[in-house]
Amino acid sequence: PERAFTVVLPARLLWDKGLAEYVSAARQLRAEGRNIVFQLAGEPDPGNPASVPASTVQGWVDEGVLQWLGHVSDMPALFQSVDAVILPSYREGLPKGLIEAGACALPLVTTDVPGCREVVEDGVSGLLVPVKDAAALAAAIARLQDDPGLCARLGKAAREKALAEFDEAIVIERTVDVYRELLG
Repeated sequence: PERAFTVVLPARLLWDKGLAEYVSAARQLRAEGRNIVFQLAGEPDPGNPASVPASTVQGWVDEGVLQWLGHVSDMPALFQSVDAVILPSYREGLPKGLIEAGACALPLVTTDVPGCREVVEDGVSGLLVPVKDAAALAAAIARLQDDPGLCARLGKAAREKALAEFDEAIVIERTVDVYRELLG
């Protein structure tokens, strides 16, 4: 049988990370008969008012919509086991999960919001979708499933961008430069 195309959303389990849209896209693509496995890596954040209750996530698991991995301590191993990384967030600072996934040469699908746009250039290092648009998210995931060549190109460009712009040495150097400038 054909191997399932596997995607993961790695994030704290907050509604603002686009979990409702991710689940909606999973339901839509499942209804189309697509062989896609949707994984969710992360834990609820009970102190946060936007936290998705564990019971809600378990309901999605029971429904067969997604697999819940909980806390994952070995993200590189997880990234090696999936075909794409999805983050349909409503807002971000600088999404570390996308940077790490890009460094692993994975194609990225995220929302067209500040923070995410700094990591993903649409059509170059990933695909950008409008915020809170489950249909566009589903279409982007289906596009990746249908085009392995696109996945490879986006993943390669995501890795190049991660190494060129977000390598630890580069970030440290930029930070030190800011301090030097502030100190005169």
